[in-house]
Amino acid sequence: MTRAMRWFVPLSVLPVLALLAYGFRTDPRDIPSPLVGRMASPFALTSFDGAPVTLAGLRGKVVVVNFWASWCNPACYEEAPVLERAWREYRERGVVVVGVDMQDTTEAAQAFIQRFGLTFANAPDPQGKVAVEYGVYGVPETFFVARDGTIRAKHVGALTDGVMRGKLEPLL
Repeated sequence: MTRAMRWFVPLSVLPVLALLAYGFRTDPRDIPSPLVGRMASPFALTSFDGAPVTLAGLRGKVVVVNFWASWCNPACYEEAPVLERAWREYRERGVVVVGVDMQDTTEAAQAFIQRFGLTFANAPDPQGKVAVEYGVYGVPETFFVARDGTIRAKHVGALTDGVMRGKLEPLL
């Protein structure tokens, strides 16, 4: 083995190690979504109470699309009351909240909805098609869709009242 080859192998590993170190230090919530600024993917779901829920039917309204699951504890449990408060506070101003339940059983999801007294539309995404279209990699994740149908913001993790206000007010 030549002298150059003895140095080449260790030096070629350094960029890979640097990239891995960067990836492990990066918080996934800090990675901007490539969907922000683009048209939201249309979807058609059936809510747990049997009503159709379509994004096309909500055009002209500000739509909060929240991906959740009953097994997502504590984050989904923390944000459920926040979503309900936002729905009650902002619905008269043209805001609609839609919950999309992922990888869950109907019974567990309905128990979650009842536990928190959720009155906004919630629908299962049984095959995960909507979640895939939105690039969801975990719950909870929330997308804020403007009246023209473009995604204006994405939030990863449990929502707070302050985050909801901060994302909704500019869209109204």
